[in-house]
Amino acid sequence: MVGAGPTPMRVLVVEDYPPLARSLQQGIEEAGYAVDLARDGEEALLLAEQGSHDAVVLDLMIPKIDGLAVLERLRLRGSTAGVLVLTARDAVEDRVQGLDLGADDYLVKPFAFPELLARLRSVIRRRYGETTKILRVADLEVDTVARAVTRGGAPITLSAREYALLEYLAARRGQVVSRSEILEHVYDFQSEPASNVVDVYIGFLRRKIDDGRDPKLIHTRRGIGYILEEADT
Repeated sequence: MVGAGPTPMRVLVVEDYPPLARSLQQGIEEAGYAVDLARDGEEALLLAEQGSHDAVVLDLMIPKIDGLAVLERLRLRGSTAGVLVLTARDAVEDRVQGLDLGADDYLVKPFAFPELLARLRSVIRRRYGETTKILRVADLEVDTVARAVTRGGAPITLSAREYALLEYLAARRGQVVSRSEILEHVYDFQSEPASNVVDVYIGFLRRKIDDGRDPKLIHTRRGIGYILEEADT
């Protein structure tokens, strides 16, 4: 198990109504995500260009550039972030237009915050090609909702940073992930001054995940990065 702490996911919240913006930011951060907050469409596009977001919570009725135009520009720029449209518009044509422009899901105000979090987790899972909350590599299981890790059915206790790193590697399993990508997504590492912080935590994970177990799952691709996979090819 892992205690409360960060996950490797960064969310852009785009909402201009100050009380709701503060509530969204606080609630999503308390759920363990890093949050960037934009109050209008121009700021949203600027933050999206500067950051690497896994999901966007996007209100449609925002100043300067409306939400649908923001969504369209994000997709034209090649953004693959999961987009949850949050709006007071309940007309079918509005939902259809948003989905056609590349939204992943749609939530109409007023909403229950637990539902927003559930939908947010869902669009993030879909971004990484997941359809369930459990990420599996060989006999390793990462439950992204319970934030629990087991290997061979035995629970593994991880710190918040260790879990954040493992969840990101599991979401990208079978792919080589560079140190710079890890630093972008595992946001708790971003304030760490040590240049070898990723290597240090990879070492911690190896001792907990791989030591005394076969097959080894965490592999180094020298000069490139790391990969979580069953076979060391």
